[in-house]
Amino acid sequence: MIAPSILSADFARLAEEAAAVGARGTDEPGADWLHVDVMDAHFVPNLTLGLPVVQSLRAATDIPLDCHLMIDDPDRWAPGYAEAGAANVTVHVEAARDPVKLAGNLRAAGALAGLSIKPGTPLDPYVEVLRHYDTLLVMSVEPGFGGQSFIPEVLDKVRTARRLVDTGHLKLIVEIDGGINADTIEQAAEAGVDCFVAGSAVYGAEDPGRAVAALRASVQRANPHRWAG
Repeated sequence: MIAPSILSADFARLAEEAAAVGARGTDEPGADWLHVDVMDAHFVPNLTLGLPVVQSLRAATDIPLDCHLMIDDPDRWAPGYAEAGAANVTVHVEAARDPVKLAGNLRAAGALAGLSIKPGTPLDPYVEVLRHYDTLLVMSVEPGFGGQSFIPEVLDKVRTARRLVDTGHLKLIVEIDGGINADTIEQAAEAGVDCFVAGSAVYGAEDPGRAVAALRASVQRANPHRWAG
């Protein structure tokens, strides 16, 4: 799965930018998800967009929205994004007061529930919590700003999560976000990532749709047995 991040898109043209990564027929299926970074200038030192923009974007595209909430008090605010029609709503374990209850609330509101961990946050303490979630978002940069360099050490957490999924201990989509481009996506795929968030690698390209297709091809080359047939 490829999830272009609109953090790197032109905020004045979000509907057009979403369309640019949409399907172009069976040969170019387009983005699987559209990644939406919500930042509140408290949990992270940046301010982006909020629920009204997500509601407008939901009406402007058929691509499922993957909302990544880098905010304080997600227990209060996150269900609203699910109610607005987001396909997946991800909260940070570092910010959630009751992540198990929050996962249930997100699912009850109609979304997949996602849990994100920062590069410096260990995975092991949250394995039991992850039994209540549908997606795990491993941050491969410090959350808050786009355009950062990939931190390869986080791939150890990806490998651990992949083993837990493959052995049946967890049932998750393993997602990665931060510094994903043509140079890093293959190592992430080899580690066992299912969903790849890419910002500048897509929206910094002359043709974002073709950039999505190129990234998908790189994933398939790196880990062909997982997509055989």
